[in-house]
Amino acid sequence: MRLLQRLKRGVDSEKSRPKGHSNYAYTTARVHAMKSKLLPKETYPRLLNMQIDEITRFVGELEYKEDVDELARSYAGVDLIEHALNRNLAVTFTKLLNISEGEVNFLIFQYLQKYDIWNIKTILRGKHCNASTEDILEAIVAAGRLTYTFLSELSAKPTPEDVISSLAQSEYYSILKDYDGKNLSEIENRLDMKYYEDLFRAIGEPKSKDRKLFSEFVRTEIDIKNLTTLFRLKKYRLTSPDMMTLMIDGGLKLKLKDIEKMMPLSFEEFVTGLANSPYWDDISDCCSPKMDSFVDLEAKLKKLRLKTSVSFSHLYPLSIVMIMDYILGKQNEVNNLRMIIRGKAVGLSDEEIKNQLVI
Repeated sequence: MRLLQRLKRGVDSEKSRPKGHSNYAYTTARVHAMKSKLLPKETYPRLLNMQIDEITRFVGELEYKEDVDELARSYAGVDLIEHALNRNLAVTFTKLLNISEGEVNFLIFQYLQKYDIWNIKTILRGKHCNASTEDILEAIVAAGRLTYTFLSELSAKPTPEDVISSLAQSEYYSILKDYDGKNLSEIENRLDMKYYEDLFRAIGEPKSKDRKLFSEFVRTEIDIKNLTTLFRLKKYRLTSPDMMTLMIDGGLKLKLKDIEKMMPLSFEEFVTGLANSPYWDDISDCCSPKMDSFVDLEAKLKKLRLKTSVSFSHLYPLSIVMIMDYILGKQNEVNNLRMIIRGKAVGLSDEEIKNQLVI
């Protein structure tokens, strides 16, 4: 009941809480120490040469040891690594909230609400596709306000409608109630838009340096998200003006009016026109009008996101963006480890796995 009451109060109550004193120096010092423990890029080629049991032992000796030890009683092999990675991610981000205070805590908290959206989408998509509860739980990251216990209960519901009914007191219900069994992609997109709307509402009119930096960080993320969506639409030759509903407003360098001009273009025209884009230099080496694979491009866009956060972090080492850089770096490490373990499990070649890693 306490959880449902907290959900019912919604984001606005969190945004209205007193911000208090911000301990940026202490928090960034702690995060710097945490960042130093992220895997160096030289580790990944070694992992590619290992078998699944060797990777399990290796991961169990890293920062994931406690998670592996805790979950080894219930899982083994690939399942063990999947659950340990997700558990560690949630514990790590909860630690960020525990060591921060005031505005820095507030901004981290707001950003991490993306995991609530991710988890709800994951559960609904799983139920829509008749995935097992265990398969759904492998993708859950309880780093937002929704607890792992509550998410586990949602994952065990038999249908998407039952999941939505259990969220009737949440701030997401106004969107979820419109699910009709056929419009899941639309619902997912509206949830993403709500997340960014709430995030910008929390940031407000940025006046302090940290809020301005945080705003730029988020707006850059929207640019890359929109650019990724554009490529996917062009891949499937979807050029209808209706596709603009999939674009998120608020980008830093790619405005909606610019995206609207790109929407009716053919794939070849779209790629040629990107030469004038502020992000062209970062993607030009894997982008051409005749490209037929998007694996390299999507990896490049993820690298671009990391690159921009690192550049922000170096310029402002005692700010919120240094912490955001760590969050992205940690998430990327988990994604890379998951890609390796999953790739090995399904028999992908080392080269195929390597092409999908973001290093």
